[in-house]
This record gives sequence, structure tokens and C-alpha cells, in this order.
Amino acid sequence: MADLLRSSPIETSGARRLRNLLAAAADPDAGPLLAPGAYDALSARLVEQAGFDAVYMTGFGTSAGYLGRPDVGLLGMSEMCDNAARIVAAVDVPVIADADTGYGNAINVVRTVAAYERAGVAGLHLEDQVMPKRCGHMDGKAVVPRAEMVAKIEAAVAARRDPDLVLIARTDARATEGLDRALDRARAYRDAGADVLFVEALLGEAEIERVAGELAGTPLLFNWAEGGKTPPLPHQRLRELGYALVIFPIGTMLAATRAMQHFLAALREAGTPLPVLDELPTFDGFLDTIGLAEVRALESRFAAEADRRGTDAG
Repeated sequence: MADLLRSSPIETSGARRLRNLLAAAADPDAGPLLAPGAYDALSARLVEQAGFDAVYMTGFGTSAGYLGRPDVGLLGMSEMCDNAARIVAAVDVPVIADADTGYGNAINVVRTVAAYERAGVAGLHLEDQVMPKRCGHMDGKAVVPRAEMVAKIEAAVAARRDPDLVLIARTDARATEGLDRALDRARAYRDAGADVLFVEALLGEAEIERVAGELAGTPLLFNWAEGGKTPPLPHQRLRELGYALVIFPIGTMLAATRAMQHFLAALREAGTPLPVLDELPTFDGFLDTIGLAEVRALESRFAAEADRRGTDAG
């Protein structure tokens, strides 16, 4: 768990740790790296506390949590980077972030990569949608020409300061051009320097298998979008197919939404939380979750140092 002083020794960067995790996922006995979605710092801490080795900053969840609005391109680069930085600061595990379309052309991508690196992410994904984009599992998407996206990937490769930063290329062309063209785009993005390929919104297990077969040899991301267009495959099947990384973008937000709706309905009905109070974390337990013990320890440490300096001065 990340501490406020960042005093715990970290021998390798988050990006290098992410690359090591992806390399380990290539072992069939290990299976894919699992990265649940986080939409804010608290949900990221909960993901890490649950024992996961990576956190995925979801664009869908960021838009819903930040604006209370759907993922239809309403957030800009600065807002997304701000959320990414707060999530990175809250955890010690690598953070993979949604970078949408790069927020413009290839030159904008250069600035986007620099900003996300300053935020501390270990990896990011760029998609080939037209701006304003929308969630990959919504209808009505459009994609830019393949050559334009290739230039964006090349710009991202040129822009990264840390050569270990994991660049993930996402194509949304399955919905607009068909699977054959989507696979062609994925190959072109790989040749442009993408480290991981992400073919979004596949329909049916046969398409998932085909992507895994035709793009074998390159790490692949599977979007386990809860309730989305892609069928929900079991973990063992994804391992058999060789997917290196599985993200779960909205499950934490859906779970939090259902829990809050349940709590608020009970409160509205009874006038107090008494009917559901025993279902909630305790106050002290929640303070432990968000790190009060660390704050208390720092208070004691710096108070003792202040007392020592006062004694020395006397």
C-alpha cells in the first residue's frame, strides 16, 4: 500500500514491474494478469488491498465518477491525468490508464504521453475512434483512418521517456469495419510499436478465439466489460487462449452503485440507516482502510522531532 512519504523502497519503475507481470502471464500455468477497474483513489486502494497486482483506471468509471455522465468524450486530457495521478499516488501496484484517443492528432498524443508519464502510470491505451469518442460497448462509434492511428502510435513510441512504459493499441473497428479490418489494424499498430493489442467489443467466443490465434506472439488485452457486448468467458478459457491482460472496467463502480442504492433506499424508507447499519463497514474499520494508522504514526514522529528540536534549542 502506498504510504504518504513514499518511503518504501521500489527497486523498479511501475512500468518495468508491469512488463515483468505481462511477461510472467505468458506462462500458461500463470494465466493472464488481472486488473480490476478503479474510478478514484479509494477504489484503487480497495483493488490493491484485495490482492491484485495491477489497477486499471477506467475511462467509463472516471467519466461517471467525475461528472456523473456517460463515457461519450466529455472529459479532457487534463481531467483524466488528474484522476490517474491521484490513483497512482494511492497505490504501490502498477496503474494502467485509459488515454482515450490521445485527445487529438499525433502531436496531441505526444503531449498526452508526457502528461500520463508525469502522472506515474505504468501503461496506457490509445484507441482509434473519432473524437468525441464513446464507450467501446456503445453503439454509434466511428474510427479514424488506419494511417492516422498508425501515426499516433508512432508518436506515442517517440514521446515516452521511460522505454518500459507499456503502450496498448486499441481498435474499435470491429463494430464499424468488421473483424478482418480490425485484425489488419491491430497488426499495423503492432508494427508501429504498440506493446499490447486490444481488439474491442468482440462478438462471440469464435471471434475471441480468432483474435487470440491470429495475433499470437503479441501480448493481448481482453476487456471483460461487465454487461458489455463481449461474452463473459471464464478465467480458465482466457488462460487457454493466451490473453496476457484482462481488465474489468466497471465492476467496482456497478457494485458501489448497487450498494449505495440499497443503502439510500433503506434510509429513505426508515428515516435512519438502522435497518442496514450492520451491513456497513465500521467507522474505525473504514479509517483503517484509508490509512489513518499511517497518519497517526507520522503525527507522532514529527511531534517527537519538534519536541527534540525544542529541547536542543533550550
